[in-house]
Amino acid sequence: MSHRKSERTMTTKQINLALQGGGAHGAFTWGALETLLSDDRIEIAAMSGTSAGALNGAAVKSGIIQNGKQGALDNLASLWGEVSGAYSEGITQWLMPLGAHNVSKALENSWPYAVGEAFTRMVSPYSYGVFYNNPLKPIVNALSYDCVCADEGPDLFINATRVRDGKLRVFNAREVTPDVIMASACLPTLFQAIEMFDTQTGQDEAFWDGGYTGNPALFPLFDTSLPEDIVVINVNPLERKELPTSPQQIQNRLNEISFNSSLLREMRAIDFVQRLLDSGTLQPGQMAQVHMHMIADDALMNILSVATKTVPNAYIIQTLRVAGRESAKQFLDAHFDDLNQRSSLNLRDMFN
Repeated sequence: MSHRKSERTMTTKQINLALQGGGAHGAFTWGALETLLSDDRIEIAAMSGTSAGALNGAAVKSGIIQNGKQGALDNLASLWGEVSGAYSEGITQWLMPLGAHNVSKALENSWPYAVGEAFTRMVSPYSYGVFYNNPLKPIVNALSYDCVCADEGPDLFINATRVRDGKLRVFNAREVTPDVIMASACLPTLFQAIEMFDTQTGQDEAFWDGGYTGNPALFPLFDTSLPEDIVVINVNPLERKELPTSPQQIQNRLNEISFNSSLLREMRAIDFVQRLLDSGTLQPGQMAQVHMHMIADDALMNILSVATKTVPNAYIIQTLRVAGRESAKQFLDAHFDDLNQRSSLNLRDMFN
């Protein structure tokens, strides 16, 4: 496969991407991917994605197979155009003077959103009976699965949570179907569990959002045939300085902590192994050498809310896209030389 380490050129740096889930906030990842795909010095070797990260990863993989990096860019634009309802430049311009913080607050405090939130806490998705419909289905079905599942192009891993035993299920590219992607993005208060045959357990299983167990899983990217560098595109802020006090704020912070916990556990394990390698306790080759990096904009994510995650808004999506582009550019400007050489993320600082 073209991304293997043995075929790396001196002018191209290969990286693996860890694409977080976070509903409509995944538009930040869209912007970051645009910058990475537009840089001829960067080659994406593999991607592990959850929820919106799974959608972004599948769009990139199928696009690259169809028409190289331009195909990936076109797929991402099409995907997020559908998510935001074919976003309108007029609406975006109209909302711009309000700013992202005020738009987020307006959504969060709106009567329709409050009613919808209360409704989801009182009514199960199974209560709709024959009227139930997963709104992600047409978006997911629009992807070309011959390309998503191809052996060529970047490796792709999609993460979901198996409901029966609460374990993480990582699907490789050959296993990806529309149901797998919908499973990865299946918030149980909004959607009915995705039920399908699981070749791993040999029986029918139900799946929920992968964010509960892997947001996203990093260990599939440790394969020795892949590059050592993992770039996490983070959409759930690791830190909020203000104490959440409203029901919506509390629920949002619980969601962020829950969806970051698995990622932080894996990063702690990576830090432990790297210290053993650096001290000589482990010999090179016994465990994977991993260089960790992160693209994030916690300042922006701190002024957004759970409302902007669950209610796609054209202005917020465009704001996130632009922020993702700029954050990725700043990352490359500051840390391009670190890629394939060393970590640019201080893991110890994240835990202390």
